Amino acid sequence: MRIKFSSSGDIRPFKSPLSPALIQPMIEPTCLTHQFLIAMPALADPNFFQTVIYISEHHAGGALGLVINRPLGLTVGELLEHLQIVADRPAIAALPVYCGGPVQPEQGFVLHRPLGQWGATLRVSDQIGITTSRDILQAMACGEGPEQWLVALGYAGWGPGQLEQELVQNAWLSVPAESDLLFHVPSEQRWRAAAALLGIDLILLSTDAGHA
Repeated sequence: MRIKFSSSGDIRPFKSPLSPALIQPMIEPTCLTHQFLIAMPALADPNFFQTVIYISEHHAGGALGLVINRPLGLTVGELLEHLQIVADRPAIAALPVYCGGPVQPEQGFVLHRPLGQWGATLRVSDQIGITTSRDILQAMACGEGPEQWLVALGYAGWGPGQLEQELVQNAWLSVPAESDLLFHVPSEQRWRAAAALLGIDLILLSTDAGHA
């Protein structure tokens, strides 16, 4: 697989795969930018079963996000080696790379806090951004990157009205994102921990559904 991060000299803004003509701010109260989507227990799609997705864009044209609880069989050190970036921080090299979603699995993303100044970053909130340029990886490799980060390959995407329809069908729960869960809670605990922000125990919910 050819993994893609743009050149550190590329100062173009993050380019959404959605049509630029459709990129408009969503003023409806259903805007889910900077929120977690939590898969309901009944969602059986293998791409999203028991996933938590951090939504980076949501507007009239659709939605984009990164799955944050599915580590790949790949470490950050192996990714950096593939990209011919030398890492001199063993603790960083040992961290997992995540499967961000089924779309464009060769495209790399760094979800990070704080924003900083990088070549190609989508600003999601005042503190959190998603960067696709190589310069952030080079900084991380030598311990000069953002304080908190997560590396993913691929993303999850929805067309116009698709996510809204899935919400109506009770495929997902949503809750405002929390940095602690994004960057500190172990990945295998994030699905239940995200639902706990709503006071919901997904295991009990699954059991109840099975006896309905």
